[in-house]
Formats: sequence, C-alpha cells, structure tokens
Amino acid sequence: MIEKTALIAGATGLVGGHLLKLLLADPLYRRVVAVTRRPLDGVVSPKLEEMVADFDALDKSLAQNDIPVDDAYCALGTTIKTAGNQDAFRKVDHDYIVAFAKAAKARGAKRLLLVSSIGADPASSVFYSRVKGETEQALGALGFEALHIFRPGLLIGERAESRPVEALGKLVSPVLNALLLGPARAYRSMRAENVARAMRAAASTEVTGRQIHTHDSMMRLARA
Repeated sequence: MIEKTALIAGATGLVGGHLLKLLLADPLYRRVVAVTRRPLDGVVSPKLEEMVADFDALDKSLAQNDIPVDDAYCALGTTIKTAGNQDAFRKVDHDYIVAFAKAAKARGAKRLLLVSSIGADPASSVFYSRVKGETEQALGALGFEALHIFRPGLLIGERAESRPVEALGKLVSPVLNALLLGPARAYRSMRAENVARAMRAAASTEVTGRQIHTHDSMMRLARA
C-alpha cells in the first residue's frame, strides 16, 4: 500500500478539526501536515507535523519545508462578522485559500478537496456567495487532476466562537430539513463531522475533474 502525505489548512475550525482526526487515524496517510495560523491544541500523533505559517506569505512559509504532497484539504473559512469587514473576509475565503491551493499544487498535490458553501456563484448578487464562487472558479483554473468542492448548508457542531444564528438553526434544523424537498434538499443542514467524512471518502476515489458535492452526495460519501 502506498502511504501518502496530506496537507490540511483550517484544522482548527469546525470541519477541519474533525477532518484532521480522520486523516491522523487513516493508515493511507504516513504524514499529515497541518498548516495553521496558531498552534493546534491537544492534538498529538506521530504522523502530525504542525506548521504555523504566515498566510499572507504562505508559499514562502511552506518553502521552508519542502513538503511533497499527495492530497490537499482546505477547510479555511470565516464570516464577515468575525473578519470585521468584506475585504478581510475576502482575504481569508478567497486569497488565503487560493494561495494554499497554489502552494499545494507546486508541491505535487494532484487532488484538492475544499469546503465551500451552498449557493456559491461568482455571478451572485450576495457578496458572501459571490466570493465563494470566485474562489471555486480560481481553484478550477489551477489544473488539479481532481477538484472536489463541498457545498454544505448550515453546519451543525460545537464551535469555539459563538454564532447565535447557527445555534438557532441547530434547534430548528430537524423541522427545516423535513420541509426542504427536491432541489431544495441541497440546503439542508448537516453535521460538520459528516462533511469531514465525505471529504475523506472522496479522496479515496479515482474520480477526476471538478466535482460538486451537496447535501445528498455528501451524506452518501459520509456513509461509505
């Protein structure tokens, strides 16, 4: 069995935290390199290599360790409220993600797996959705053999930061999910660990090209 190297950004976040645990437990990966803006707390594994990096100069930071990469996982993301303004949001959800993808590609990554958002569209009139769509579009131009884009609706899970809207959504999500039928099923909420499981399962496939995953396809992958 070929043992591979995974590169992950966003491991301190909701989906990324679950994903990091899955990668560390997976015998397919000999090495898991977590690129973070702050040290990981309480995660210990002989496979794990932490790299606290300056995301404004990500390629330079990664160049200090010439990492050969097989699969790149990106779970970076913020909110406009947390970032402070639209420009700061775009820096994280577009610039940092594209920089990470370029750095991974330069180090040999053939597969990129990204957490995006339902509604992502570069032509959207909604700023959040437009940035997400522009990010997806930029990644599609980089030439990965496989680009898996995951577009969850509301994410359910325990965050370090308080998000009142998400807390309310968690309470009402069983009712809302039952009402979202047909094409609207794509907007159903789902648990963050299921997104992480879907990402890991997708990386095990031989599918190539650009693949978009919404609620139902993510749940099928998560159960695989």
